[in-house]
Amino acid sequence: MNRDAYDLHTSTESLEARRAFEHAVHGLATHRPNTGAALQSALRADPDHVGAHALKGFANLILARSELNTVAGEALADARRSLAARSGGSRDERVLVEALAAAEGGSFTQAIDLLDSGFSERPATFLPFKLSHALRFMMGDGPGMLNAARRAIDALDPANAAAGFIHGCHAFSLEEAGYYEEALKAGQKAVALQPDDSWGLHAVSHVYEMRGQTAEGIDWLEDSRSAWSRCNNFSFHMAWHLALLHLERGDHDRVLALYDDEVRPQPTDDFRDMANAVSLLWRLNQMGVHTGARWHDLAEVARGRQTDTTLVFAALHNLAALVAIGDRNAAATLAGEIEARALGPGDQGRVAAEVGVPLARMLAGLGAPADRQMLDRMMVNLPKIGGSNAQRDFFVLALARALGSNGDIAGVSRVSDMRRHLKTEDRLLRSIEIAVGSGLSA
Repeated sequence: MNRDAYDLHTSTESLEARRAFEHAVHGLATHRPNTGAALQSALRADPDHVGAHALKGFANLILARSELNTVAGEALADARRSLAARSGGSRDERVLVEALAAAEGGSFTQAIDLLDSGFSERPATFLPFKLSHALRFMMGDGPGMLNAARRAIDALDPANAAAGFIHGCHAFSLEEAGYYEEALKAGQKAVALQPDDSWGLHAVSHVYEMRGQTAEGIDWLEDSRSAWSRCNNFSFHMAWHLALLHLERGDHDRVLALYDDEVRPQPTDDFRDMANAVSLLWRLNQMGVHTGARWHDLAEVARGRQTDTTLVFAALHNLAALVAIGDRNAAATLAGEIEARALGPGDQGRVAAEVGVPLARMLAGLGAPADRQMLDRMMVNLPKIGGSNAQRDFFVLALARALGSNGDIAGVSRVSDMRRHLKTEDRLLRSIEIAVGSGLSA
């Protein structure tokens, strides 16, 4: 068996395929738009490259679109055929395929466990580490993300080709756990080792945002544009962070310009792009900023996804877009689909039951938690929908707004107190609190 540049044991004998696959893994780490092309090159050079089939399957599952489940299933079948053609392949390849089978079957949790156990002796092997990091991110498993990153750091050889990327994942994991000073240092180290590590750049921007250090955050993102602007649609997300920092400074014209030019430069239906756009427009509206017709393209995408609950996180953002333009029928359909998903199996069925349904009802104006116990449970379960603390902050703010609209000043205060454990008090939260107080005293 051969070992590639990222320490993956592979059964391929094709040097061309191995190098193309290494380019694909590098593209995954740097969020480059040529990752798919590199995967195809690897498969042209070696149609039985097991790792390439497995990575293709995971990449389609992570996009969380119902129609891509079929593509992921085909990639799994191809990976299994390739293993058979290679007399079972390498142990690394078998673990990747087993994990893909679990993920394709609806259990990211089981896939993570398989990756962890399969590479327990080599936790810094980059591809399985990065895949489990991504799956944990989507499952909201911050503690698991940090534990895995610490294991990888402890085992990391400084000469590892992915050292900078692993430090970047460590930085993000630290930030999500609230260890901001450690995260800042780890992120800076990651970028020093690997200037193209946009995930490390991203982790540092999170620290500045959570600390309310808007000037430092803006400078950090502007100074690193040469790296993140070359990303795939991850560049839209980096621009979203930049827009949030300008929003906190009250520069609404700059925020709208960023929205049009960099956050939403094209009407994609990628759920990550939708999450950026929906949460930014909602914040602007809450601050009294007129956003024109910008909601309409988001609503069109959401209508096309009103029966898709592949990922509850995505469905809730689509629901918010439908509510924003007053499409009650489509909103009711999607809320109903989330309720139906809560009765089904798999990870996302559980997420829908524990947090998706109450959040959907809140967003759709069907009611907010009526007592402290229910509110506390909702906040505790919120990480399970996945994403980062910064992304989930949209739901926290929306919950505070819903509680305020019902005159529940104690509920707003409770949400605010819990939020301040992670994020410095900001302009939007203060405006919600002031609005609640004004409404009650009027």
